[in-house]
Amino acid sequence: MKLITVKMGLGVFAIAGLLAAGAWAQNPGDVRSDTHDIRQDRRDVRQDVRDRNADNRDIRQDRHDDRQDRRQLRRDDAKYGAGSAQSRADRKDLRADRRDTRHDVKDRNHDRRDIHTDRKDLRQDRRDRRQDVKALR
Repeated sequence: MKLITVKMGLGVFAIAGLLAAGAWAQNPGDVRSDTHDIRQDRRDVRQDVRDRNADNRDIRQDRHDDRQDRRQLRRDDAKYGAGSAQSRADRKDLRADRRDTRHDVKDRNHDRRDIHTDRKDLRQDRRDRRQDVKALR
């Protein structure tokens, strides 16, 4: 998974959050719009979870590819020697791949924390809406 893709995805969710906050600020007390916002938040959380699952699949695939590359490095070391240009290039690629995978894992963990916070906020919104409906009765 490319870093650019992750940044773009996070940017989209940040913009969506700002738009939702702006809409709420214009009409904070309408129970009907609260219901709509809660539904949209549920959809957003589900989409975030799907994205995180796709990220997990990508990370597993990257690790699989890294293992294959390490096996190839051992074969190249045996064939050409440990100090050969081919082996040095393979090591350099492995370091870059490892760095990318670690960064993807950090992004995935950050997304996991965000999803947890979003679910927590959603539960609070539902509680608040129930209180608002009780107050209208």
